[in-house]
Amino acid sequence: MAEGGSAQSGESLLFLTDEQLRKGIEAMFFAYRGFTADPDRILENYSYGRAHHRAIHFIHRSPGTTVNNLMSILGVTKQSLNRVLRTLIEDGLVESRVGPRDKRERHLYLTEAGATLEQELSDAQRARMRAAYRAAGPEAVAGFRQVLEAMMDPEQRRHYAALKDAGS
Repeated sequence: MAEGGSAQSGESLLFLTDEQLRKGIEAMFFAYRGFTADPDRILENYSYGRAHHRAIHFIHRSPGTTVNNLMSILGVTKQSLNRVLRTLIEDGLVESRVGPRDKRERHLYLTEAGATLEQELSDAQRARMRAAYRAAGPEAVAGFRQVLEAMMDPEQRRHYAALKDAGS
């Protein structure tokens, strides 16, 4: 919706002003803060941060994913990911298993406790997302998804497509 509530034509979207783009950037910033606020409150109880949340989320989405694949999805260094994984493994939320074909590979799985935490975190985000989607309506939801997908770098889009194909 344009300011004032009326729908903009597709052609007018090709000529967005810097001010309109700035408002979109600010809206994304504040939306992201809201989207992460609920899980952040839950994670505080465990002394975890968003990196832990992202790891838990993607291990849940792809049980058995390798450490290297998770590094690629998250776009982090091995050192950074190992710090997060070490904590999650020590705390009994993630299990690391030796690869069946390549003994050097480590495959990651959530434990029952990890799955419980993932459910709590995702329930909070789904509730916020569901309310926003209902308020915006189906056309806005489809348009929002298109905008998000168009903003992804090719590597991110590849991971996103693989997750969608895996059963979203």
